[in-house]
Amino acid sequence: MALRKEEGTDLRQWYRLFIQIGLTAALLLLIVAFQFDYQPKQEFKVDIQEQEVVEMKEVQQTKQQTKPPPPPKPPVPVEVPNNETIEKEDVDFDSSLDLDESLDTGQGPPAPDAGKEEEEEEEIFVVVEQQPDCGGIKALQKKVNYPDFARKAGIEGRVFVQFVVNEKGEVTQPEVKKGPHKLLNEEALRAVKQLDCEPGMQRGKPVKVRMSLPVSFRLQ
Repeated sequence: MALRKEEGTDLRQWYRLFIQIGLTAALLLLIVAFQFDYQPKQEFKVDIQEQEVVEMKEVQQTKQQTKPPPPPKPPVPVEVPNNETIEKEDVDFDSSLDLDESLDTGQGPPAPDAGKEEEEEEEIFVVVEQQPDCGGIKALQKKVNYPDFARKAGIEGRVFVQFVVNEKGEVTQPEVKKGPHKLLNEEALRAVKQLDCEPGMQRGKPVKVRMSLPVSFRLQ
């Protein structure tokens, strides 16, 4: 049998009542469920054992002590019979010193005056009151002849020559201190040896003076 909606009835006004009744019933069910004490039949227990604590101790390193070697054994004394006599050695006094003999062997130290004289003779000055006059670098360059082989090979540079002007104005002990090539060094030494110099003067006396001059080799 089908239900029919009667005229004049409005079900919307009961919606709120139905919702409130449903919420109240659900709330009561939750309260009852939480108050119900449910205990399981078997209880699970966890047995936790304490772990063993291992203590670490520092081991001190021991040093092996070496024992000193034992002292040497004392020598065994040897018995000497009382009737044994010790022979006396004859001492020869003929090798004694002769006090009258001269001790001068002729190899004694040299006299101080002789050493001073040698030092004064070999003394070479670097700076004196009046320097030696060799004509300067221009006079030296006029005596230089450019080696043919060095000219063809394109070798050029500057040679520094050191020498000593003695008391007579002569050039001695020429030495190349720096040079670009052997050919140029030899020509520079040859030119320096041909210089005519006036000796240097110190306190009114001619002395040996050490000098140095550059010799230039340039290709035009």
